[in-house]
Amino acid sequence: MSDVQTSETQAAATPESVRSWLVDGADRFASGARTDRDLAAQVVATADGQHPLAAIVSCIDSRVPPEIVLDTGIGDVFAARTAGNVVDDDVLGSLEFAAAVAGVKVIAVLGHTACGAVKGACDGVELGHLTGLLAKITPAVRRVSGQDAPGSGDAAVVDAVVEANVVDQMAVITDRSEVLRGLVDDGRLAIVGGVYDLGTGATRWLSV
Repeated sequence: MSDVQTSETQAAATPESVRSWLVDGADRFASGARTDRDLAAQVVATADGQHPLAAIVSCIDSRVPPEIVLDTGIGDVFAARTAGNVVDDDVLGSLEFAAAVAGVKVIAVLGHTACGAVKGACDGVELGHLTGLLAKITPAVRRVSGQDAPGSGDAAVVDAVVEANVVDQMAVITDRSEVLRGLVDDGRLAIVGGVYDLGTGATRWLSV
């Protein structure tokens, strides 16, 4: 893959090659072998247009900046961030733009261990607009624990819900967007999921 994505590198990329590119980037970050980039030069090189390869849906957690933990540069990826990496209508619209208009080949949903939003869903937290967001995680809580609000005291349960929620949000993308489902069915787009480990910096891929 090029240091800066161009129309040519984007056109040549496939969902499979972009999957591998994301996996390799996550591995570089976890191993401490991040790519040495001239970000100022990338700013100049991408000023007149963008040709990203992937869109990342991740949590707003300050410890999980997706561009960094996947070792990407300026112009490489779109990033949509919501608490608990929840996919709502606005995120779906953004992903439709990313894939159908801007040409990304992969959408990755990236959760992370010990997610505060997942803990909030497990605890049944109610707080303004957060209440509705956490309700979108409740199906994963219920599927893992058999309860709507089992509490967040068991770290293993929380992390199991994190993974289940990534799977749920991946499903939302194709279940609720005819545009994205059509691209997947045509082989032009892949949906993948992963869980980033706050303690190790490693990403475990659920679907690659």
